[in-house]
Amino acid sequence: MADKKTGIDQELIRDLANILKDTDLTEIEVEQDDLRIRVSRNSQSNQPVYAPYPAYAPQPMAQPLAAAASPVVAAQAEPAVVNGFTLTSPMVGTAYHSPAPGSPAFIEVGSIVKEGQTVLIIEAMKTMNQIPAPRSGKIAAILVSDAAPVEFGEPLLIIE
Repeated sequence: MADKKTGIDQELIRDLANILKDTDLTEIEVEQDDLRIRVSRNSQSNQPVYAPYPAYAPQPMAQPLAAAASPVVAAQAEPAVVNGFTLTSPMVGTAYHSPAPGSPAFIEVGSIVKEGQTVLIIEAMKTMNQIPAPRSGKIAAILVSDAAPVEFGEPLLIIE
């Protein structure tokens, strides 16, 4: 017990800081026996910005060739002229139009929705997350295909 260090190994911390700088990492943690050292640097460019439903103008999306026959694709050609609120994905996952395979879709283009009504499901990490309508209105366009992967902030649909 008398061999334990009571001070902090400043050379180790400097070495870890240099590793951060050399590798462009923002954080590194080392644990050895009962000593744990975590070195991090605050980099504004790497900090994620979270917004629950950012509103911005809809962008035309490139479609895979296999989806050309889908009825949703026809609705995707229209977003440039459709006005309204763009609902964006609050998470990364897979978007589904219905609660189960073979079930009717929650919404279709032209459907009237009420605020809080489920419009899509996004599966993330084996969890089905219901996506509610943030406002009442008419569905002007559905911008994602059923069972399509979605990214955070990706436009999902437009509500007039």
